[in-house]
Amino acid sequence: MNNKQRIVIVGATSAIAEHCVRLWAQDQPLDLTLIGRDAGRIKRVAADIGARSPESDIHVIQTDFLDTAAIQTTVDEIAKQQAVDVVLIAHGSLPEQDACQNDLQACREALEINGISPLLFTEAFAKHMAKADSGTLVLVGSVAGDRGRKSNYVYGSAKGLVTRYAQGLQHRFAGTGVKVVLVKPGPTDTPMTAHLKAQGAKLASVEAIAKNIVDGVKRGQPVVYAPPKWRLIMLIIQHLPNFIFHKLNI
Repeated sequence: MNNKQRIVIVGATSAIAEHCVRLWAQDQPLDLTLIGRDAGRIKRVAADIGARSPESDIHVIQTDFLDTAAIQTTVDEIAKQQAVDVVLIAHGSLPEQDACQNDLQACREALEINGISPLLFTEAFAKHMAKADSGTLVLVGSVAGDRGRKSNYVYGSAKGLVTRYAQGLQHRFAGTGVKVVLVKPGPTDTPMTAHLKAQGAKLASVEAIAKNIVDGVKRGQPVVYAPPKWRLIMLIIQHLPNFIFHKLNI
């Protein structure tokens, strides 16, 4: 039987996910399954990891991230082979708030890919981990989900859904062998935030964020703010009274 740590990455072409995999792979050979929507991009990520960790077993799966049946079939095929140790759910997009306000289709797509899709993947894996009474589910949310703000409330509402879902999942698995880790990155320097960087926004390095995540998963930390400073920042924002909050341009 394969005794390598078995890690599944959903949204393997995201910059954060790719850097997390690099960190995991540098410690030990892995049994790694990379799931994405673009077959060519997933293969490029697989080739990079394979060059860095030649002893790792790497599998690539292309699937539809919004089709319920495709998600269920993909997860069931993975889970029936061998128990999974870690699942990282890392996919999403950063939509323009104005576009979501003016185009209901854009709004729907943003909600589905950032909220509904991650939950469906997680729930599908949760069923198998519950049977095995082992494994760690890692969901990438966002600090944007901590309080609705006019600059990104459609994206933030999807990530707020992820937050509430993760809390419920943690409650469900309390006292069991299954762990649930919710990651809340702040603005991070990835291709998804290139427009923010062009506007002069200060962004955390993706390498630092990935290390925060990997370290948090190793500790079994229920909530990982990345970088950690965002825990305090969002605590303040969450507790600002409305008469102050509504005057802020954030």
